[in-house]
Amino acid sequence: MNKFIKEIMPVGEMASGAKLTVPVYTFKTEHSSGPNVYIQANMHGAEVQGNAVIFQLLELLQHCDLKGDITLVPYANPVACNHKNGEYTLGRFDPITGVNWNRMYHFDQSVIEPFAQQYLDASEDEIKNKFQEFLVTAIEKKLEHNTWGITTGQRIAYQLQRLAHQADIVLDLHTGPISSKHLYCPEYVKESAKYFDIEHTIFIGNDFDGAMDEATFCPWWSLQQAYQALGRNFIMGQGAFKRESFTVELGSQEQIDLDVAKQDALGILSYLQYQGVISNKKYQPQKMTRYACYLKDYKALYSPMGGMVDYLAEFGKPLAAGEPLARILRMDNYGDGEALHNVSLEQEVIPILHFASASVNQGTELYKVFSNYFKL
Repeated sequence: MNKFIKEIMPVGEMASGAKLTVPVYTFKTEHSSGPNVYIQANMHGAEVQGNAVIFQLLELLQHCDLKGDITLVPYANPVACNHKNGEYTLGRFDPITGVNWNRMYHFDQSVIEPFAQQYLDASEDEIKNKFQEFLVTAIEKKLEHNTWGITTGQRIAYQLQRLAHQADIVLDLHTGPISSKHLYCPEYVKESAKYFDIEHTIFIGNDFDGAMDEATFCPWWSLQQAYQALGRNFIMGQGAFKRESFTVELGSQEQIDLDVAKQDALGILSYLQYQGVISNKKYQPQKMTRYACYLKDYKALYSPMGGMVDYLAEFGKPLAAGEPLARILRMDNYGDGEALHNVSLEQEVIPILHFASASVNQGTELYKVFSNYFKL
């Protein structure tokens, strides 16, 4: 049986002096031959299913043949976890700055070309080791030697990112409001999407917008591009540049289901088996029809009016053009106008998630859908 190491990582302090801490679980292999993995959950306060998935992974990994080190961090953001208003968890945005908690990670594009110039003739192994060390050191400088200080959210994000930069594979576990499971996958590793037990994949480009997945693969992508411009060609996703990062959306917020979490954990183990992190042939992807679209075709539909919404469209199933996604009840119109209004689109889509509440203002994001989708 594999043993894990448990540590408590301080990530900040409250006004009272109370410490903000995060639990960190690590499986270390004696002779690592596979990629190292970092998995975190609950960066957004209401998105709690990932904690249950990490629990199931901890249970299962104790009985796996491990080929690489694996670090797992539940409750990644203790401020967001505890940001309650009545029965609801509001921890999507930093309450002080208003910034999305998952948009505070660090990447400085300007450092890439000088690094490539400095190590132009280095071996692949040296490039890998030196660049990984470079990224970790840059984060440590942001944490420990920042003249003007950093925000609470940045301090939490950077501590997590320091762990993530030491891994070859990064999985950031999230959920939607009311949502089906879906995966954000970099375009350069499309094949990997087939090894998660997730029916819907969004292929994202290589642009940094502050999220954890981007913060951990965009530096390597940019470095590969810099080397290419200097006449040295590496293939992203292979050799020294074997870096894969995903945002894994596990369904709806504010709820956990341990049985579903076990199935989610098995899907992650299927991917880790494919990547050579574990050696257990029983973990294989389920047979299913998988749909995908590019990020530009992942569309938000905003409510044309205020009212009470009856959400009609079934998640994950193609919806024909003109078929209603929802109907909006306007009781103020009853008796002297139209009380019910259907909301539909002029093209076929696959509904992925919808707003958590039935009560919406005009302009509220009602649904997010796949358009121009295709089968994987």
